[in-house]
Amino acid sequence: MADGYDVIVIGAGTGGYVAAIRAAQLGLTVAVVERQKALGGTCLLWGCIPTKALLEHAHALKVIQNAKQWGVTLGPAGDSGQGPSIDMAQVQARKDKIVATLSKGVEFLFKKNKIAWIKGTARLSGDSNVDVSDGEVQVLHARKEIILATGSTPRGIPGIEVDRRRIITSDEAIALGAVPKSIAIIGGGAVGVEFASIFRRFGSEVTLFELEPRLVPLEDEAVSAELEKSFRRQGIAPHTGAKVTSAKTGAGGVDIEADLAGGQALALQVEYLLVAAGRGPVTAGLDVERLGVRLERGYIRVDALYRTNVPGISAIGDVITLGDRPHPQLAHVSSAEGIIAAERIAGLEAPPLNYLHVPSCTYCDPEIGSVGLTERAAREGGFDVRIGTFPLGVLGRAKVAGETEGFAKIVADREHDRVLGVHIIGSRSTELVAEATLALRLESTVEDLLRTIHAHPTMAEAIGEAAHAAHGAAIHL
Repeated sequence: MADGYDVIVIGAGTGGYVAAIRAAQLGLTVAVVERQKALGGTCLLWGCIPTKALLEHAHALKVIQNAKQWGVTLGPAGDSGQGPSIDMAQVQARKDKIVATLSKGVEFLFKKNKIAWIKGTARLSGDSNVDVSDGEVQVLHARKEIILATGSTPRGIPGIEVDRRRIITSDEAIALGAVPKSIAIIGGGAVGVEFASIFRRFGSEVTLFELEPRLVPLEDEAVSAELEKSFRRQGIAPHTGAKVTSAKTGAGGVDIEADLAGGQALALQVEYLLVAAGRGPVTAGLDVERLGVRLERGYIRVDALYRTNVPGISAIGDVITLGDRPHPQLAHVSSAEGIIAAERIAGLEAPPLNYLHVPSCTYCDPEIGSVGLTERAAREGGFDVRIGTFPLGVLGRAKVAGETEGFAKIVADREHDRVLGVHIIGSRSTELVAEATLALRLESTVEDLLRTIHAHPTMAEAIGEAAHAAHGAAIHL
């Protein structure tokens, strides 16, 4: 006899658990199937939260390393002659405590909303049933809908074997017990540049390889250029237009060969090689193909309201494709999709998500926050583009904080003065982008932004100043 629920969610990551909570709030009975020992999925357990914890430790070390300029005298522990250093055991303990606390918070929300957590591995068995294996098989029945929210996993590179000891993924990188003397990273996207910032600040020699002609290739080209300059100043060695052709583990670590831009070759040995070349969908074992669920390149194809081609089965988050446009693999996107799917299943009018209004945040040093069209995309889209740029280093708050790198850039449509995109690199960029996201959501004009009073002294003044600059009249430049 199957246990019946209105909605069964497979996967308790940021998409799955949010979909479950919203469905429960709307009066539906909900079960979530999760095979991990804790709730929260990749973002909470191995991705967003652990890496950001490490990045906050890196930022704290940066401040302490510059204690003298702040007029702070370190005590005897800082007088070793070697300067401040990282205690990785303490770093890992604090990171793990943060993760555990947040995961327990999700458990509390499940109890509060009367959501059943069914522990085990799920398989779709047809007729709206889900078989859950955890030693023995439990059969669940979805009266209304099954939501697949199984997420993604680090993707490998052909010809490079990830042994998870010396050639590692982000899953292993967050748990290293000691600071590597040297590390090479394949992938100059968000994951790669964040780990480059972490390990360089901790004291590692960092080499970064990116196949595309620039770092963070999805960002505005000016942002990419600024990040590469900053990385070089910090002692990170970025190689763009580069391909790692061989990586072999040996007694001394990992021997790497790479083809660089311009036809040059590079050979080096590092303690670790981190493969951060993207993520692939998790569908193995679900048996979606047997039920006729449409897949494209391994991803589950859905419509604008996250329905698959099989009635009664929906999918959200990193595991999906929308077919006609790129799907961002971001935790906050998965959550937004989960809410829409739950509201649609409950019978509410659920408007489709506008993916042009999705903010992107990269927590490297300097941070990057962006939303909307890049300058190139706006020009290729046929807009008569107007640009406004303002350097953060001019701001009083930036000087006070000692964080003067970067700029804010507004991309606008000259004809209608509409804001098309905002791209920020520098301190607190991942917070500043919230204003820009709301501006796009409300179809704001540049004049709306420049007439908005921005408190002084704040980093947010850069948005207002960039708006003035787009009209040819930056006040403090």
